[in-house]
Amino acid sequence: MTITRIPGDYPGRSRASIHNGLVYTVGTDPDSSPTVAAQTRRILADLEAALTKAGSGKDRVVQATVYLRDMATKAEMDAVWCDWIGEPENWPQRACVGADLAEDDRVEIVLVAAVD
Repeated sequence: MTITRIPGDYPGRSRASIHNGLVYTVGTDPDSSPTVAAQTRRILADLEAALTKAGSGKDRVVQATVYLRDMATKAEMDAVWCDWIGEPENWPQRACVGADLAEDDRVEIVLVAAVD
């Protein structure tokens, strides 16, 4: 069993982990942007970079879990998500959950994607 870990910027966690043809990655906005839309854009850009580094891409995402501090902001997040994920052939299975997030985080996103 081989697990490849891409180093991250925070103690105790990898930027991404690759195992058995899948890459696992999670994103938050380190700058704590002031809106859900801004945080979502920043997170998705960082996640896309992590997927690319792992040999995958947003068109290979098979599962996504979005955590929101306030479910009333789901439409704001959805608008950014739908613009980012693109055409229906790219749409993964996705859940959106209300959660008590750390500090100024409004959004946290976990992705699982296929690796070439």
